Amino acid sequence: MDYNAHLDKALEALHREDRYRVFMDIVRQKGSFPRAKWNRPDGEVQDISVWCGNDYLGMGQNPVVLDAMHDAIEKAGAGSGGTRNISGTTAYHNALEAELADLHQKEDALVFTSAYIANDATLSVLPKLFPGLIIFSDELNHASMIEGVRRGKCEKKIWRHNDVAHLRELLEAADPSAPKLIAFESVYSMDGDFGRLREVCDLAEEFGALTYLDEVHAVGMYGPRGGGVSEAEGLTERIDIINGTLGKAFGVMGGYIAASAKMVDAVRSYAPGFIFTTSLPPAVLAGAVASIRYLKEHQELRDQQQEAAKVLKLRLKAMGLPVIDSTSHIVPVHVGNPGKCKMLSDSLLNDYGIYVQPINFPTVPRGTERLRFTPSPVHDSGMMDELVHALDSLWKHCELARSAVAC
Repeated sequence: MDYNAHLDKALEALHREDRYRVFMDIVRQKGSFPRAKWNRPDGEVQDISVWCGNDYLGMGQNPVVLDAMHDAIEKAGAGSGGTRNISGTTAYHNALEAELADLHQKEDALVFTSAYIANDATLSVLPKLFPGLIIFSDELNHASMIEGVRRGKCEKKIWRHNDVAHLRELLEAADPSAPKLIAFESVYSMDGDFGRLREVCDLAEEFGALTYLDEVHAVGMYGPRGGGVSEAEGLTERIDIINGTLGKAFGVMGGYIAASAKMVDAVRSYAPGFIFTTSLPPAVLAGAVASIRYLKEHQELRDQQQEAAKVLKLRLKAMGLPVIDSTSHIVPVHVGNPGKCKMLSDSLLNDYGIYVQPINFPTVPRGTERLRFTPSPVHDSGMMDELVHALDSLWKHCELARSAVAC
């Protein structure tokens, strides 16, 4: 068996389809982000601005967060020392879980090493806790949710994205005595559209289903305290399990669920993805606590980010660029061709010092390739001018259509 030949074939297929992923060597500059340094493949260092990061509010640079992390290192050292069950639970873990439970007005919370692991571990263990469980999953849910449902090996029903009429049909056709769970998101990050939270909650109550809401692109960003879209719409108490991340708006890393005390206790007691994983280090946890507390009190950052997103959408639409319509903080621009999408990304970086990663299959369906911009309060007007002018020039150069694309 020529194993290398198989690897070559697999990698060549990605190159041939223009979807081979290139990892950018970026050095973030404390105090000046989104300005950063790019270590080019030719050995040169280029100044760039980052327009595709998930540090939506710049909290990864906030002195309050950095001070908390430095203090934790001085007091507790580097790592946690083990899994949560074997020496790896500290006062920092308990403080963060209490802060998250308060953020979502739930009885308890459980911290994981990432939101991917939180989704995967939780959704895969729920069928063990509720034998016969049927999971109803929105077709555009995160890969981590899809993987968790798959590994749970329970009956699953995929409902068309945001189509609550289709969801109703599936619920009506299901065994009325079977336990049920509806899994969906509040903000779908590739199109920037919102989930149908209220309608889904209504259906869940009508059919006796649990609700599982992924808020990773919304926590910190929406609601009067940053509790997500469920908080903004006054629906928190109607959501049974909320999944969130610490690695986007909160600016550090990690993921979590927030739910009832019994639900959290059962997941932490049965989920291998939680039980057998070394816990997060104290510095990360301390930074997360500081960030959550800060964003509970600083609505102005959310307002500034929303304004930046609104302005960028209006300016790109004014030039006829195919911005995918949404009212969220994400600005996706449709390209529709993987080769041209990569060409645009490469030209923006090499010629203009603007970094935005091309979004290709399998992250989005073939034919819907796009550039995904995430303006933040730390992107100033000069940076936006640079981006808009660069896109205008490149759209002409690449002979791309200037027409609206419906979401």
